[in-house]
Amino acid sequence: MKKYTKAAFLAEEGTETEVFARFSTVIHGQHSPETLRDPRGFSIKFYTEEGNYDFVGNNLPVFFIRDAIKFPDVIHSLKPDPTTNIQDGNRYWDFFSMSPEATTMIMYLFSDEGTPASYREIRGSSVHAFKWVNEEGKTVYVKLRWIPKAGIVNLSTEQASQIQAKEFNHATRDLHEAIEAGEYPEWDLFVQVLDPADLDKFDFNPLDATKDWFEDVFPYEFVGTMILNRNPENVFAETESVGFNPGVLVPGILPSEDRLLQGRLFSYSDTQRHRVGTNYLQLPINSPKSEVHNNQRDGAMPIKQQTSSINYEPNSYDSEPKEDPTYIEQNQALRGELFGRLAAEKPNNFGHAKEVWKRYSDQERAALVKNIVDDWEGVREDIKIRNLRNFYQIESEFAERVAEGTGIDLKAHITDLK
Repeated sequence: MKKYTKAAFLAEEGTETEVFARFSTVIHGQHSPETLRDPRGFSIKFYTEEGNYDFVGNNLPVFFIRDAIKFPDVIHSLKPDPTTNIQDGNRYWDFFSMSPEATTMIMYLFSDEGTPASYREIRGSSVHAFKWVNEEGKTVYVKLRWIPKAGIVNLSTEQASQIQAKEFNHATRDLHEAIEAGEYPEWDLFVQVLDPADLDKFDFNPLDATKDWFEDVFPYEFVGTMILNRNPENVFAETESVGFNPGVLVPGILPSEDRLLQGRLFSYSDTQRHRVGTNYLQLPINSPKSEVHNNQRDGAMPIKQQTSSINYEPNSYDSEPKEDPTYIEQNQALRGELFGRLAAEKPNNFGHAKEVWKRYSDQERAALVKNIVDDWEGVREDIKIRNLRNFYQIESEFAERVAEGTGIDLKAHITDLK
């Protein structure tokens, strides 16, 4: 990948890099059933020679929102009701109905991919676009995709219910036992590349996290293969204590201007310091294999002591760390206003959801409709109608089939829509 990025661990074919991977559900609490409909977290920490690089993704290729300020709200809507401690479909479908940018994520989450068969059989996506910079300073936008060599395998609602009746943690058990048996799961990593000069050539903003980069438009280029060949030896010290942050990067990889990503760059490190501790980056599972010299000295429970008295920059001491000019981002043209809150460029809230519907097989469409209809049991009719109006703007057939399944007269509620 040297033509795209100066990141050392991606430069030469045959380079091996140690990793730690964590898979998880997203919304529900620890030890909740792994059969529940939920995005799956797909996070990998690369221990590179230049420091750690965190890949913080999901199995689904998009997200519910594009604006970081709405992140607490979407999570609140999906979490249990604070008065009953029970997840309530009225809450999240109410939020979805008034957040049309969430429709593409709904198409994926309420397909059978929302209930994967195992962690070994899920794909992974960066969701956000990042920037890769090569030695010449040329920048490209990229998205990263992980494809399981075992194939993508999902469960129907009925299959998930059957498993849940017997086993809460079937996916964790499956992954652990496969690795113990020497049946190491593997994923191929692919990159999709976009020249910044082409950023404005689409009817959507490619840096919008609610939009997918379809393979036939943004071809996949093979990067390498990940093999998981060891289980954690201490779950709390490793799996529970690992802290991922999309802002943990190495030279040659930069965040894009994706506004949701910009919010996550701060929020993830902030929550790790709250959840794990001020010096969480010094824990063995989070510490780079390469030597660390920085200006951090204080905070609770420091593990790795730095003895130098110079903990500031700039400084005039020859033996102390200095700013490296090669780490500075190259100049790049900016578009639009540079202050204040901005309206989304080319929101196109329904175009990609329509494309997903077109690409689904008859079986996948039927599963999507059934899963939504089943989930709408107990949801208020006015909330259903608002969602149906969104679905109608995706594809009339989609809305008609969901309306038929719920006994709602769709025509009475779409007369003002084209």
